[in-house]
Amino acid sequence: MRKSDNLPVTFTKSDVEIIARETRYRGFFSLDVYRFRHRLFNGEMSGEVKREIFERGHAAVLLPFDPERDEVVLVEQIRIAAYDTSVTPWLLEMVAGMIEEGETIEAVARREAMEEAGLTVGRTRPVISYLASPGGTSERASILVGEVDATTAAGIHGLADENEDIRVHVVSREQAYQWGEAVSDSHLRA
Repeated sequence: MRKSDNLPVTFTKSDVEIIARETRYRGFFSLDVYRFRHRLFNGEMSGEVKREIFERGHAAVLLPFDPERDEVVLVEQIRIAAYDTSVTPWLLEMVAGMIEEGETIEAVARREAMEEAGLTVGRTRPVISYLASPGGTSERASILVGEVDATTAAGIHGLADENEDIRVHVVSREQAYQWGEAVSDSHLRA
């Protein structure tokens, strides 16, 4: 039984009629326009609904944790989407990357740990998988915690061809909790 099997939701995909799905923009991200109808709680079908959905794929997120030192490794990088809504667009985050077709969450997390923080990851454990903002995007973020040796984490990392400029921070687990609001949503969830 999946965890979601016992949720008290009323309907399934069979209660949605997709009328059309059109990609309006395709670049680093995509914008799809859905036209659909869905079953209403009174049993009838809705009128046609139109929604723009931001498509970016799904993310593997890793909280690098050193159990020997009780420390976590966070990365700092610019996130231009935070420019208008935060004190600074440089955010502290966990290691993360987009999952390409055929890749596993764990494989992406391990690859990104090396690319973004120079870390080799030992054992991993899933923490949570969630829809980032289902009213406007299909992105699912899957968070893992992975064992690392935090003494090896330092410096500036990232891929030049992706214009990444990423600084590594090693902090106590307690300090990471205290920073709470200064970091991204996935960090808070983990």
